[in-house]
Amino acid sequence: MLIHGAWQGAWAFAAWTPLLAARGWVPHAVDLPGNGWGATADAPADLARYTQQVVDVIDGIGEPVVVLGHSGGGITASQVAEALPDRVLAVVYLAGMMLPSGLSYGELVRDAAAEAPGEDFAGITPYLEWNASRSHSRVRPDGALRCFVHDCDAAAARDAVGLLRPQPETGRDMRNHLSAERFGRVPRLYVECSDDRSVLPALQRRMQRLSPGAQRLVLDVGHVPQLAQPALLTALLCPALEMLVPSRSPSSSPSQEMP
Repeated sequence: MLIHGAWQGAWAFAAWTPLLAARGWVPHAVDLPGNGWGATADAPADLARYTQQVVDVIDGIGEPVVVLGHSGGGITASQVAEALPDRVLAVVYLAGMMLPSGLSYGELVRDAAAEAPGEDFAGITPYLEWNASRSHSRVRPDGALRCFVHDCDAAAARDAVGLLRPQPETGRDMRNHLSAERFGRVPRLYVECSDDRSVLPALQRRMQRLSPGAQRLVLDVGHVPQLAQPALLTALLCPALEMLVPSRSPSSSPSQEMP
């Protein structure tokens, strides 16, 4: 299960899914409600609806899955693990927002800035433009090129920037509600992106300290490794994931693809 971040859609994983399929996985990328894509493009957006959208897809699959959240999609990934701890084999955070229960990403940034005056944790924020009611934000193209896709192929970067859509604030300023009994028993992997200009590496490491227990992998890449370096991401993540959930390893069931 591949869950996109803010301003994006299922298209954000298009360059990576063929490599996952070649590895033996069956990737399912979802369009979250209210994010401008798919059948629920204009639906209300919030964490409960995001979670239900993913749960519905998992129900349709009918077997356990690995859930991956990129960037802000990490919040939804965590909540799905809380909802379905017996059906989520593992959660992967791809430069993802792995937040403790009750803490928003904005609060995480403010706390980090208070502890390190003078350091810049703003990421994409200076490049956001808002509608009159401030209910939706959009990313300026120059900001997307600088913070999201600066290390991607130039043509692919331009294409990705052109696909960004306005993001409902109700689907961005979110807080998890997690328990040790449910979320806490699901294995986790954190893919830290050391050249990330959006979810800055210092913030990625802060989230790992605040939510300990995730296995850490590091890529020297920017915010969207699934576009910038999909082969490198596959080579790093898949073996670690297959060791974490060995019952789903391609070598253990060579004739069966994995969701």
